[in-house]
Amino acid sequence: MDFPTDIPVLNGTLVRLEPLAPSHTAGLAAAAEEDRGSFAFTYVPRAWQMADYLAAHLERAEHGTMAPFAQIRQRDGQAVGVTTYWEPRFWPGRGDLCAIEIGWTWLAASAQRTGINTEAKLLLLEYAFGTLGVARADFKTDARNRQSRRALERLGAQFEGVLRQWSPSHVPGEEGRLRDSAVFSIIASEWPALRAALSARLAGGRDG
Repeated sequence: MDFPTDIPVLNGTLVRLEPLAPSHTAGLAAAAEEDRGSFAFTYVPRAWQMADYLAAHLERAEHGTMAPFAQIRQRDGQAVGVTTYWEPRFWPGRGDLCAIEIGWTWLAASAQRTGINTEAKLLLLEYAFGTLGVARADFKTDARNRQSRRALERLGAQFEGVLRQWSPSHVPGEEGRLRDSAVFSIIASEWPALRAALSARLAGGRDG
């Protein structure tokens, strides 16, 4: 049981999410070399590592464990980051999804606090709930990452707790160590109200 392989381009006003491809390598390499100060808790490859990073994501996609996207800024067509669906969970004895995680997300400094992250999440959640038919979408972040946690709270995701020593740390100097992960979720019954709130926030330009 794998992810669908035919997820289309997801188009918004500020960003479009294109299925990740080798052709995104140069643009993402440039995006990754903008101010890296905001990547303290998130793994973002350096420019010379980008081809291998994309190849690893595409291998996960071939194995059916991930659906990765390049985040393309609409106003100039520049690749400004990556985001993915991953860790699919399926209904017991059935081939359809019941839950999915949204993760491996990063944005270039110039794309942060511009509304792109919120609209990208809106696009991903709308497709997950509306087309893939999931009952739950979840998110994990380093428990120390206050910026990411605030963004998820503003999105309307519910904080569920901290998984201690859950996954490898991406903080420089902590190689080989495990981090605590804060877990957030949105469930299907919550999505209509959250979708309306996010759409209104973006339409009002309140997410810059």
